[in-house]
Amino acid sequence: MAPGRALVFKRVSRGTWTGRTRALVWPRKKFVGTFVGTFRVGSKRIREQIGFLHRRLLVIVRDDDVCRRLMTVPGVGPVVALIYRATVDVPARFRNSKAVGAVFGLTPSKYQSGEVDRAGAISRRGDEMMRMMLYEAAHIMLRSTKWSWLKAWAMKIARHRRVKKAIVALARRLAVIMHRIWVDGTEFRGTREATAA
Repeated sequence: MAPGRALVFKRVSRGTWTGRTRALVWPRKKFVGTFVGTFRVGSKRIREQIGFLHRRLLVIVRDDDVCRRLMTVPGVGPVVALIYRATVDVPARFRNSKAVGAVFGLTPSKYQSGEVDRAGAISRRGDEMMRMMLYEAAHIMLRSTKWSWLKAWAMKIARHRRVKKAIVALARRLAVIMHRIWVDGTEFRGTREATAA
């Protein structure tokens, strides 16, 4: 190998990373192996700690009635439910459920001047992590094979407009629905008939 040439990993999964590093480093200089070995031990320790924190998070969510109800919404898992609960904190501070979307920066900004009145991109104000989590939940719901009236609503928007706009609209609607579920003490219902009942 020529001096200064990089070790190229290409794509590796979590399970094959250790074997790939050994295969690349073994024929190389000893000091490279020392650095990579140290990095490997450190990354293993980080993965263990992430696993421990994830297990603790699952225990917290399992024991929390609000989080369990929020997780009935498609695309909303333990992490999204817990972050939503921590971010909203006191649902009564919002005058209505629709206000939650605006607080998280998921409503379109408005441009008004004279006779011009047009909606722009989302404002991106408020809690960035919560906005990102809601966007991710909406994206998961659209990719899921599980049907619900909410997914059908978002797919209709995606057909008439762009998929990204549908994901943002769905994220905003998720924020509103989750707030309503929290305030009413109900669970998500996948059909319009069940929702009306």
